[in-house]
Amino acid sequence: MSNKPDPADELAGTEQPFVQHLMELRDRLLYCVYGLAVCMAVLAIWPGPSGLIDLIAVPIRAHMPPDAKLIAVGVFSPFFVPIKVLGMAAVLMSLPWLMYQMWAFVAPGLYSHEKKFAMPLIVVGSLLAYIGIGFVQFFVLDKMFGFIQQFTPASVAATPDIASYVEAILSLYLAFGLAFQVPIVVILLVRLNMVSIEKLKEFRGYFIVLAFVIAAVVTPPDVISQLALAVPMCILYELGIWGARWFTKASAAPDAPPERTDPS
Repeated sequence: MSNKPDPADELAGTEQPFVQHLMELRDRLLYCVYGLAVCMAVLAIWPGPSGLIDLIAVPIRAHMPPDAKLIAVGVFSPFFVPIKVLGMAAVLMSLPWLMYQMWAFVAPGLYSHEKKFAMPLIVVGSLLAYIGIGFVQFFVLDKMFGFIQQFTPASVAATPDIASYVEAILSLYLAFGLAFQVPIVVILLVRLNMVSIEKLKEFRGYFIVLAFVIAAVVTPPDVISQLALAVPMCILYELGIWGARWFTKASAAPDAPPERTDPS
């Protein structure tokens, strides 16, 4: 049996030793750390940890008395909470760089027609994450705290602890940032031949139920935040089906037969 690489396969003969893969992984992880460090340094200078705290506190302070402030119950909260917020902001700021490093690690194993569409997916995935987090910051939190404050008795002063507040909103940022990746997940599942577009259409009703279940689990127990997560997920699922149909055709190998699609 001949061991010569297949000339029709552009990846034939490009296999690398396992140790070289580990070295490449190490380098990419170091690049991620360097990117995070640079973003943390920039954010530490401007707007600074205090400025970031003031920014994320805008939604809840809008529903508090004018002279009211968030409180720090823990002894070390005034120090650790701003550092935690600074780290999370650095991750968000460097997200395209982090995703690029992931792509650069797997790129040698991709065909040229697949590499051409990897960067658009990285850009769109980062943009969707930013849209999801912005949706939380500028819409969900305001409506959610307005709804919750309606149930606060007049004899009770609503002065939340800064540590619990930051933990709650960071979990929402993460939940919405990941939920808004639904179109990317759908496109990749179809492109990797793990599921067909017809099966995704048949699963549409189950996904709607699943979206509301996920929203009920990861969001606070108020109907506004649950609807704010479940409804966009359903819309993004439909966009993912449309995008998967286009992306599969556009990124197919030059000699690959066109994929059969459901005429409906």
